[in-house]
Amino acid sequence: MIVVIQRVLESSVKVDGKICGEIGKGLLVLLGIEDADKQEDIDWLSKKIVNLRIFPDSNEVMNKSVLDIEGDILLISQFTLHASTKKGNRPSYIKASKPDFAIPMYEKFIEALQKELGKPIQTGIFGADMKVALINDGPVTINIDSQNRI
Repeated sequence: MIVVIQRVLESSVKVDGKICGEIGKGLLVLLGIEDADKQEDIDWLSKKIVNLRIFPDSNEVMNKSVLDIEGDILLISQFTLHASTKKGNRPSYIKASKPDFAIPMYEKFIEALQKELGKPIQTGIFGADMKVALINDGPVTINIDSQNRI
């Protein structure tokens, strides 16, 4: 699994012109799933995300997590995170999982994030044409690939 985590002041996602998910201060998480991903990736990554200390403390040092600030999470599925650009100018998405594998993994990831955060998270709609808006705070953007954790 690959995630791009953005610290945001606010973020929202629209499908067909209607907001289907929005948060205030917290994390926008873009998620790419591949066939090599397992439950261990979900467990490790969900813990990592909610405990990642990227919010400022009283001394303006990034020392607090989304848990510490009681922030929110907006999760968006994004198969393009697995784009290969090695050959030519058209990215290949061969590593990105097909919906029959990716949807159950996405749903398990939602459950794991909610458990770790201790409250519901917001999401987009898997496979939909989504319009994502955000105000990146910092800006702070972190990339994590669960396949590189060992």
